Amino acid sequence: MKALITGGAGFIGSHLCETLLDQGHQVTAIDDLSTGSHSNIAHLESNKNFQLVVDTVLNDQLVNQLVRESEIVFHLASAVGVQLIIDQPTQTIQTIVEGTRVILDAAKRYRRPVLITSTSEVYGKGSKIPFAEDDDVVLGPTSTRRWLYASAKMLDEFLGLAHWYETRLPVVIIRLFNTVGPRQVGQYGMVLPRFVQKALAGDPLTVYGDGKQARCFCHVSDAVSAIIQLAQCKDAYGKVINVGSEEEISILNLANKVIEQTGSPSKIEFLSYEKAYTQGFDDMQRRVPDLARVKALISYEPKHDLTSVIQSTIDYWQRA
Repeated sequence: MKALITGGAGFIGSHLCETLLDQGHQVTAIDDLSTGSHSNIAHLESNKNFQLVVDTVLNDQLVNQLVRESEIVFHLASAVGVQLIIDQPTQTIQTIVEGTRVILDAAKRYRRPVLITSTSEVYGKGSKIPFAEDDDVVLGPTSTRRWLYASAKMLDEFLGLAHWYETRLPVVIIRLFNTVGPRQVGQYGMVLPRFVQKALAGDPLTVYGDGKQARCFCHVSDAVSAIIQLAQCKDAYGKVINVGSEEEISILNLANKVIEQTGSPSKIEFLSYEKAYTQGFDDMQRRVPDLARVKALISYEPKHDLTSVIQSTIDYWQRA
């Protein structure tokens, strides 16, 4: 198939490009390289089935052309990372919401299936564990910038589902839970690469809050496999689907595990959320996905446990 990947030079996007090419598909990636990196896809440019377009998904005319020339769209382009969202709130909202509007309008025009990657952030302050796709959502006040990312991605979901409802445009929405692995950087607040880089350098690992907040980390190859299968699964059209791992760990234990697996002399330091980000910053204590829906649709089972997820990140940064 001819696939268009927005955000194709990003962490997840580059792995998606790579996997689709390995499967024999033709891939066009569009990325403005604002948070993506050319180095992520440089090794693909010699492949005759790959094309990189350096531009923004906000370019209506260009996106219209690229969607017309494609058979399926994987929409991954988005602002990423807590730090970027706190620092650049206007750009975050515009990139997410307007970018998705442009993609969906073009997909509607040419009847192209679209997979939209959303985020577990949409669950907000939900306390019902595990998080199921049809659970109610509780967010904080609009005066707190921390919630604008979740709100913008939620609007993406509403927009995609509206297209499905009105015209039966094939739309699949995936809520990703803490996808990690090779090529992910800690620059925008991503915790695992940040810990690994510090541990390899022997520097202190900074844990925000008390470190008791817990997450489930999914290897990027498991997420990409699910993305490709769900995009081609007609039973997934018009649905929101969790993708991630069910193996939970506290951030403090994650830091200790990284130190152990790297054999690092690093110590752990604690920093309040207020000093790390902004006054009134609120973080969720747990974020665990209910994977019943994705398992029913594509028999999904992550192949990587937490130890191998951490090790693949260590191996990558040791080579970098």
